[in-house]
Amino acid sequence: MPTQPQITVVGLGTGDENQLTLGVWRKLQAAGKGDGSLYLRTKEHPMVSMLDHHGLRYQSFDAVYEANDAFENVYEQIAAELMRLAKSDTAEVLYAVPGHPMVAERTVQLLRERCSAENIVLALMGGESFLDQAFLRLSFDPIEGFQLLDGTSLAASALNPLMHTLIGQVYDAYTASDVKLTLMELYPDDYRVVVGHALGVAGEERVKEVPLYELDRVEGFGNLSLVWVPKGTGDEIRNRTFTRLHEIVDILRSPEGCPWDREQTHASLRKNLIEEAYEVLETIDEDDPDHMCEELGDLMLQIMLHSQIEAEAGTFTIYDVIQGLNEKLIRRHPHVFGTMKADDAEEALGNWQQIKAEEKRSKGIDPDALPLLSGIPRELPGLMKAYKLQKKAASVGFDWSTLEQVMPIVESELAELKEAIEQFGKAEQQEELGDLLFAAVNLARFLKVDPEEAMADANRKFFERFGYIESQLRLKGKHFDQTDLLEMESLWQEAKKVLKNKRG
Repeated sequence: MPTQPQITVVGLGTGDENQLTLGVWRKLQAAGKGDGSLYLRTKEHPMVSMLDHHGLRYQSFDAVYEANDAFENVYEQIAAELMRLAKSDTAEVLYAVPGHPMVAERTVQLLRERCSAENIVLALMGGESFLDQAFLRLSFDPIEGFQLLDGTSLAASALNPLMHTLIGQVYDAYTASDVKLTLMELYPDDYRVVVGHALGVAGEERVKEVPLYELDRVEGFGNLSLVWVPKGTGDEIRNRTFTRLHEIVDILRSPEGCPWDREQTHASLRKNLIEEAYEVLETIDEDDPDHMCEELGDLMLQIMLHSQIEAEAGTFTIYDVIQGLNEKLIRRHPHVFGTMKADDAEEALGNWQQIKAEEKRSKGIDPDALPLLSGIPRELPGLMKAYKLQKKAASVGFDWSTLEQVMPIVESELAELKEAIEQFGKAEQQEELGDLLFAAVNLARFLKVDPEEAMADANRKFFERFGYIESQLRLKGKHFDQTDLLEMESLWQEAKKVLKNKRG
């Protein structure tokens, strides 16, 4: 009789009675022929027929499965009941689970977390895991690298196609369908996968290889089913991983890599970063997803190169960049990852600004002592920077009240530019032109129009209209040196009508 409550967990193995350990069998016999302190997580296991054959008494928790919709509720209830039984029973409680107690057994994990606090002794005795049979029957060596994942909560972010992947808990076709869709986020639709049912159980074992898209059409999914996704060795798989991207950039910058890439510095890559960002913006304007996919890759390359340069200097790596970003996103979204509330975008932005200020204080910077217009990047495009400067100044009341007050300012700046053109030199003209553009940004702000977007629309419109002129001249067999302004103006007006009709 134990001096304090005790739960002993034993593994029933994969279902082959010849693989059951002698120690576990003796435990099962003692409990099954004694006072009925043997409990099974489920009777749906091949070894139960052996218990029945030897007349061993047991109770199962299958009724708990039937009474609950969510697996987590099942596991919670079973763990709680086992601890209650241990406290109320004078005998050791023997709990038998399929396979090995420490492989894919949530109830055991819950007991490990809670028994100590309840002054309950928890003992574990191994049994053959389905992993043992998977290595034997599927014939791959785990030293090559493998991962074991849960089919009921599979996420694409957990997949590593450079390792063998075993997916357990694939109980039915619905779970198999979810597994298939998740795998398809990374693997080709026709990638070969293997489904194993009751591996190692004589007369019941079935192994079938299918293309990924047919995974959920395989029959026979149950408690003893798993899916094996062999490790990817071809470029098609490797090239879909961040690991491969990191490896390629490292090679390009290595002594054996590309001479051009090796020579690059933060300064030399500066213009590339800006250009790639604008090319991404262009794909957004074009509403061209395929082109956007390509240009986002080019922009990502710039981030990887800058990170690699710093990694070589020993300051930080791309993983530090990722860690910092993840931590910042979580920290600045307490209404998502914490307890703070945000019912709309305005409240969410307010939370963000408040947390930014707290971060500055934690670094010894008093945000209230900083100039109001600080924090706006120097290299922003002019119209965008003017918009942000004006918006910050307006936040403390330095602003016009109405649109009617802004219009005369624009007209005044235009008059001053005309005067500069008539009376002064280039420097004065440039200054007055800048003032006019700044006033136009103010007007855009009051119209609630983004000046950069308005400028982009104007540029696009000019590009299309001038392209129309060029195409019409070509249809006439003419070059620009064979026409005059009068003809081009006529085509320009024609372009305005034609393109406007095309846009509807």
